Amino acid sequence: MLKKSGDFKLLENGLTIAFKKVKEEFSEHLEAINENTNEIQANYEYLCELESKIDKLAERLDEIAMFLKHPMAEKKRSFEVSPLTKNEQEVFQALYTCVNEKGQASYQDIGRRCALPEGLVQSYITNLIEKGVPVQKRYIGSDILLSIDSTFCELQAKENLLHITELVSEKVISH
Repeated sequence: MLKKSGDFKLLENGLTIAFKKVKEEFSEHLEAINENTNEIQANYEYLCELESKIDKLAERLDEIAMFLKHPMAEKKRSFEVSPLTKNEQEVFQALYTCVNEKGQASYQDIGRRCALPEGLVQSYITNLIEKGVPVQKRYIGSDILLSIDSTFCELQAKENLLHITELVSEKVISH
């Protein structure tokens, strides 16, 4: 019986050692799982932060896109222009047409379109500027090139700020 009890003791010791090893391995696995869980949680929190920042960036990009599509929505310029005479309207229409075609005009270009001498065109351009039409002059050597503020051109096309009639337009275009 002692032999059996000695065998039993050996078996018990062997089982105890085996269970201790299994317990140690389980403890190691549990620790690794806990570490992975903590790492996953930290990554999740980081991803949530990144998502929040991306949402803010998307909002700002949308604002920028809206501004670029409609810059006048943010800042609409207004122009106060005194009424023009029929001749001033014709000169403006000739200037407007040249600017739309070539980006600029000379006094000679406008004179040809309106059948007016250059000196008279200069006088009418001065009147337009004095009445609030945003004519821009660029000096290149002895030449003067004229253009119109692009915002004013857009508003003139949309709202006819200067009340130019079709008769004036037809007269200028037909020359």
